[in-house]
This record gives sequence, C-alpha cells and structure tokens, in this order.
Amino acid sequence: MSDDIWILGITMTKFGKHPDKDTIDLAAEAAMGALRDGGVTMKDMGLLAAGCLMQSNAGIGQQLQKQIGQTGIPVYNVANACATGATALRTAIMAVKSGEIDMGLAVGVEKLAGAGLLGGGGQPKSDKKEWSPSGRYGAVASTDGRIGAAAMPAVFAQVGMEYGHKYGGTSFELFARIAEKNHAHSTLNPLAAYTKRMTLEEIMNDVMIAYPNTRSMCSANCDGAAAAVVVSGAKLKTLSLEQQRRAIKVKASVLTSDPYEEGCQVLPNVNTLTKNAARIAYEQAGVGPQDLDLVELHDCFATAELVHYDNLGLCEEGGAADFFMSGATWRDGSTPVNVSGGLESKGHPIAATGIANIWEVCHHLRGEAGDRQIEGAKVGLAHVIGLGSACGVHILEKSGL
Repeated sequence: MSDDIWILGITMTKFGKHPDKDTIDLAAEAAMGALRDGGVTMKDMGLLAAGCLMQSNAGIGQQLQKQIGQTGIPVYNVANACATGATALRTAIMAVKSGEIDMGLAVGVEKLAGAGLLGGGGQPKSDKKEWSPSGRYGAVASTDGRIGAAAMPAVFAQVGMEYGHKYGGTSFELFARIAEKNHAHSTLNPLAAYTKRMTLEEIMNDVMIAYPNTRSMCSANCDGAAAAVVVSGAKLKTLSLEQQRRAIKVKASVLTSDPYEEGCQVLPNVNTLTKNAARIAYEQAGVGPQDLDLVELHDCFATAELVHYDNLGLCEEGGAADFFMSGATWRDGSTPVNVSGGLESKGHPIAATGIANIWEVCHHLRGEAGDRQIEGAKVGLAHVIGLGSACGVHILEKSGL
C-alpha cells in the first residue's frame, strides 16, 4: 500500500463554447495535456477513470482510449452529479493507494453549451452584454419540512435564505457582492468561459433566476474538460527531479454523501455532507482551515459560496457574512476563494469541474498561475458538491523540493 499520492500532471481546457469539438475531442485534449504536463505517456498508466454526466451510459472511457491509446488497462466510467470529476480522480487515487497500480489517469468532460439551465443560469455570449436564452424555475415541489423547488437554482436560493434567516447578516446586495468578486477574479484567468468584470449594479439588475440569485450570480453552462495523472510516492522517486519538483502532494482525498436527516428527504441538505467531508479532510491532512493559502469551492450560485465558507470551516459558525465582508476571500485577502473566477465565471462543465478546481490549486502551489498567482501558496483546498448527493474535498500541498 502506498501512503504518498501525488498529482504528477494536470490540465484543463479552455472552458466555453466549442462547436468544432465533440466530447471525446475535449476529453482527449485534456488527457493528452495532463500526460504531457507530467512527462509520461499512456503506456505508463495503469488505469483510466473517465467522468461524463450527460453521456454516462456511452462508455466515454473506452471511446477516449481509441483517441489516446488502447493499452488494455481497466477503465472506470464515472457519474456522480457535479462531483463526477472529483470522483474519477478519487478512483485513480484509491487504485494507486491500494498498490494495484503506480500511476493512473482521471478525466472529466462535458458538453453543455446551449443546454439551458442545468446547474446554473445563462451567461453573456460576449463582452457586449448579449445574453443567451435561459429558462426560469418557479414550480413548487412537494416538501418535507421546507418550502422550495427541486430545481437547482431554487434549492441553492433556499440554502442562502435559510442561512441568513438563521444567522443574520445576509442581503441581496451581499450575495451580489460575492458574484462581483468572482467576476473580477475571472479577468485574470485566460481559461475562464467569461472574463468580463461586472459591476454590482449590473449583477443586481440582471434577470432574476431564483431570489436572491440573478443570472450573473449563477454558474455558467459550457463545454470543457480537465484531466490529472496521479502517481505513488515510490514511483515518483524514480522520475526526474523536475517531475518531482512540480508534483503536488494529495494530503487528503475525501468523498461523502448525505447522512440520513429527517427533514431533508425531498430537498437535500448541502451543508452536512460538506461539513463532514471537510472535517475528515482536515484530519487526514493534519492541517486546519487556518493553514490554507487558497480555496476553490463549489460556487454553483452566489448563495452556495457563502454557506460553504461556514461548511468548510473558513469562518466561525454563523460568521460567513462577516467573513466575506472583511475582504478575506478576495485574492489579496487572508483566505482567497475562487481566484479562478469560480463556477460563476470560469464556467461549470459538470464532470470537468471537480478536476478543474484542483487544477487551479495545483497551479498556485507550483507557482504557475500567472497574473492571478497567490504568492507563497503552499497548501490549498478544492471542494465540489453534487446534489444526489456527493461532496468531494481534496487538500493539496506543494512539493518540498
């Protein structure tokens, strides 16, 4: 059994609309990029884990092999809501950790452009304020102790409103300010789907999807892929010093689902499974929230980002509003959150998101994040949540070389 697991290579494609590429093209671009980034080939891989939610029955992994190399290795096709990519990565991590293989490849890919509202809302087609059509959710589903709808915009609107009702300090403007931060951060990310800075007024006056989230406070449906190569510590020692220097240690890899809660059998509780995942991850990694230099969390809506400050222990219980208003989560703050632009700007090609969040953290730890680099970053956390339910938390650490 190998205790040390490292991310050797990792890549994400440009997120956005790719009308000239199909799902396999995008997956192959990411997979080959991750292999190239790690300085290895498909011949070195002992396993392929491939995630694609919208084509979960299509054998994405086997189709991908025909593009990048059919070597006869095991293929796991993964589907786990918005945590699909993180689950694919965890599949590869577990295989390496077990000692069955010493190197594995995980890929997450999705084609969503023009798919309408799945996990978020419509977004601008360009910097000229042109907007793609998007539907609205208004129907009320049957409930079990809560009032709301089963559609994702309504679920996460309810989550944010409930947090404010319980702890106070929230407002429509505060949630809009979270989106303002993420759109500002995206201007430094050339791989983000949308890189237009938006004013607070533009965000608040945008089309209302599910109060208090307007369209520009929702994650953006788009196309994209991300991939990662994981390697055992023993195998890494046989590779070049440059490969060892750029490798990022996986200090914790955790996946949780909802425990039974009487009040949440219709509308899921996005808080409990994240709190559980974060607690286990901190224990595995031997670090605490105060040790994190940056966080990429699942801001499928602005309301989601706020509650996850609390769920991930970045602030004291009930203190998320004050934590945000302190400026802590801006890229020059004490705990930068979503310096990539987050799902609201970077985009949310569902199965790619879990690995893309890890890609962002890895690049800061390597010192390769360009203009948005968090200087001196050594430890980072990536979080993703999929309603169904699944939550993935990974804590990553810079190589000591």
